[in-house]
Amino acid sequence: MIKEIIALRREIHKYPEVSNDEHHTAERIINFIKNYNPDEIIRLGKTGILFVFKGNERGKTLMFRSELDALPIKERTEAEYKSVNDNISHACGHDGHMAVLSGLARKISKNRPQKGEVFLLFQPAEEVEQGARDIIENPKFINIKPDYIFALHNVPGFEKHKIILKKGSFASGSKGMTIKLTGKTAHAAEPENGISPANAISQIINKLQELRENKSLFSDFILLTIINIQLGEISFGTSPGYAEMRITLRAFENKDMKLLTSFCEKIIWEISNAEKLSCEISYNEVFPATVNNDQCVDIVEQSAKQIDLKVEHLNTPFKWSEDFGYYTEKYNACFFGLGSGLSQPQLHNPDFDFPDDIIETGINVFYQIYKKINL
Repeated sequence: MIKEIIALRREIHKYPEVSNDEHHTAERIINFIKNYNPDEIIRLGKTGILFVFKGNERGKTLMFRSELDALPIKERTEAEYKSVNDNISHACGHDGHMAVLSGLARKISKNRPQKGEVFLLFQPAEEVEQGARDIIENPKFINIKPDYIFALHNVPGFEKHKIILKKGSFASGSKGMTIKLTGKTAHAAEPENGISPANAISQIINKLQELRENKSLFSDFILLTIINIQLGEISFGTSPGYAEMRITLRAFENKDMKLLTSFCEKIIWEISNAEKLSCEISYNEVFPATVNNDQCVDIVEQSAKQIDLKVEHLNTPFKWSEDFGYYTEKYNACFFGLGSGLSQPQLHNPDFDFPDDIIETGINVFYQIYKKINL
């Protein structure tokens, strides 16, 4: 069985597709899993898919989730299954996660639930945050009301096959803040006749750095990262009248993200008003913190130990973000790590390639969770 699943993983790896364009990837998954006779296949939006295995009696509704999308990263590998799509690759391992969930489908088909329902969710657009939100808001999904949702992510830097857990916040919340400041252009020889955003940008940077250093305001880790600043045009005769600034906000706890957002907005509005600038603030790629349910963490730990897997509990959340946080906001859920090797290249690196030898481990821990809840 595992050779067949590895072949699927490598085929998906060879033909990666970016967020919201995972059409061929979705069809490959459908063509593979339909051989295992799911009771229903539900399309969610353009590329999302749910495979349903139904028991004969009423019971718990259990869901497992994988991602469909690849990244706009040029791959650096000589593997025979290397990406054939220019500047696109599965540099985060979603191809491996899909293989794990596909292998689970096969195991469940041979030992179908006696009661309740099991849903296998293949979700688009994780990398841009939109995917989970779109799934949760889809009318076909709203009526499902899962009792539990589980997902895993391979984690480089941890021993292969080890299960990485944390109760509470597992991964940071994050959001991209865009600030648009509009003043008035003027001749560079007469800047007093215009309203330049330059001084406001300088003040905002300084005040945000002060905010970042003031740990007493927050209950846990926060981070502000200035990503991009655009001020005026390349014209030595013109004093600028417009600027844009982009910042990534990050926090381990959702309550701290709300505070951080509020403090940032207050600083920006006060400075822009003082400098007589109009100001517009918007957000994109908004990821809530992924906050695990204690009971679900216990289920994963018990399942892992029953198949003799090592388990490690984190002391602090990961600083990266995951849109699985949208599920943990609404449902009993657990997002956990699967160690992919101490020397494994890091996620989003051009030389990353999901290690095939941890696929079976992922399948087995998911299957053990399934048996614990549904049989």
